[in-house]
Amino acid sequence: DPWYVFVDQNNSVYVSDCGNHRVMKWMEGETQGIIVAGVQGQGNSLTQLSSPEGVIVDELGTVYVSDNGNDRIMRWTKGSTQGSVIVGGNGRGEQSNQLDGPIGLSFDRHGNLYVADWGNHRIQKFNIESNK
Repeated sequence: DPWYVFVDQNNSVYVSDCGNHRVMKWMEGETQGIIVAGVQGQGNSLTQLSSPEGVIVDELGTVYVSDNGNDRIMRWTKGSTQGSVIVGGNGRGEQSNQLDGPIGLSFDRHGNLYVADWGNHRIQKFNIESNK
């Protein structure tokens, strides 16, 4: 179940595979993809995702994922087998450190992360370096 797609500067294609709870990457010209996030099926551990939606990748190959079912944003550095929670992960809710069904995400040129917090009907802005 592909939901979101992101193409990086090397023309690699990243797809959030919502139904299989993972993010896949296809390098240009390849017919087989590799799993870059969500390596152990659905769940809420740092190796798992639950219904991932938005996906973006920075110039270092770090993958950022809206982990919709776990109400958090995950960061997976290139080649890692587990991610880290950078936003949310504090249960579903409407507080500033909580999300409710995050879907889309984007960065601005200053490195601020914007999250479409679907269940709370809002867009949230985070400075992920200071985690605000």
